[in-house]
Amino acid sequence: MLYPLTTPSRTVLDLSGLWKFMIDEENTPIDPKRPLPTEDVISVPASFNDQTASKKIREHNGFVWYETNFDIAKPLRTQRLVLRFGSATHEAWVYLNGQEITHHKGGFTPFEVEINDYLNDSGNRLTVKLSNILDYTTLPVGNYSETTDQDGHKHRHVDENFDFFNYAGLQRPVKIYSTPADYISDITVVPDVHLADSSADVLVKVTTHGEIDTVKVTILDQDGHPVVSGDSADTNLHIDQVHLWQPLNAYLYTAKVAIIRNGEIIDTYSEPFGVRKIEVKNAQFLINGEPFYFKGFGKHEDSYVHGRGINQPVNVLDINLMKDMGANSFRTSHYPYSEEMMRLCDREGIVVIDETPAVGLMVTFGFDVSMLESDDYQDDTWTKLKTADVHKQVIKEIIDRDKNHACVAMGRLPTKPQPFQKALMNTSNRYLMKPDN
Repeated sequence: MLYPLTTPSRTVLDLSGLWKFMIDEENTPIDPKRPLPTEDVISVPASFNDQTASKKIREHNGFVWYETNFDIAKPLRTQRLVLRFGSATHEAWVYLNGQEITHHKGGFTPFEVEINDYLNDSGNRLTVKLSNILDYTTLPVGNYSETTDQDGHKHRHVDENFDFFNYAGLQRPVKIYSTPADYISDITVVPDVHLADSSADVLVKVTTHGEIDTVKVTILDQDGHPVVSGDSADTNLHIDQVHLWQPLNAYLYTAKVAIIRNGEIIDTYSEPFGVRKIEVKNAQFLINGEPFYFKGFGKHEDSYVHGRGINQPVNVLDINLMKDMGANSFRTSHYPYSEEMMRLCDREGIVVIDETPAVGLMVTFGFDVSMLESDDYQDDTWTKLKTADVHKQVIKEIIDRDKNHACVAMGRLPTKPQPFQKALMNTSNRYLMKPDN
């Protein structure tokens, strides 16, 4: 999945700002065909929880609603238009002008949908229904229950099965981007480093949609100068005297891709990437043939007011603080972090262990391990948790999103990995995954 960029053939519209917001009391049905019945606002992107003085809103479990209005400039209406959510925690139903256009479950990976067929000439209304409910079928795992009061009103309860707050909302950017009708849909970059002669073969696979004659791939160095080029959607490009991406000493090339028809460039996209070699030999983790010792943290996306929402200044500060302390890496505990953080780590040479949101994989969360010593102890976690499908989904989505990031050195899986490893191997060979034990 390509990160939304403005290029000579593409435009990005950012929908960040103040959106209408309300929690769903589930007393009166809310009709997405009509404007939300509220004038209260919330800032997007960010968690909703800490933007309020209301304890009721901050600790709400169940459904919430967001809404904003936008227009599309007339020259863009002939383009393919895509609505893209960086994340929506934890389940989203998306409506455009009253029509449901997509649904996504999983709060930490992006999803998108084409919107041309649903647009008005002006005054478009985007409505999102979100659920922050966690149960035994979700990642993370939560302990979900319901109670009904004397008036017959249902109350939903989520007891987090983990040791951090269940921040939720439209926590990452919501954007609309344009492409031509015939376009580049994906790019995969796989470097093969030859350390002995300081060279690399870079396999670039380009997926396109529509009618095209030629795919041209040019690799640019960090200063923007062409290094090597090819004319194929599946091309292997050789780089002599290659600059390696090193921990704390990043060097980024760019794969500039253009699709051509009748001699005219139809669409372009530029994908930054680093060239590095990762191996595990003799119980050592090697980056570019040298032993690498992970020094760093399991951190959180968690900042004042933003909650788990993206906060670029805090991301920059965190990286600077880590480097000042001598750290070279972190683990994305306990969910995939934003794409913006991955791109920052590419630039700063920070090594990342990419973690799925598979936290809480136990029926009872706690730090008292004395129960394990009991003769009659029986772990029934895997008879009660039903997370196999969401594991497969999130692993695929993380790889689709992060496969070209030089900073990502490995991923992290839970125990009982057999069905998840199969899904992983069918998706990509770019990741090195290990059980979470």
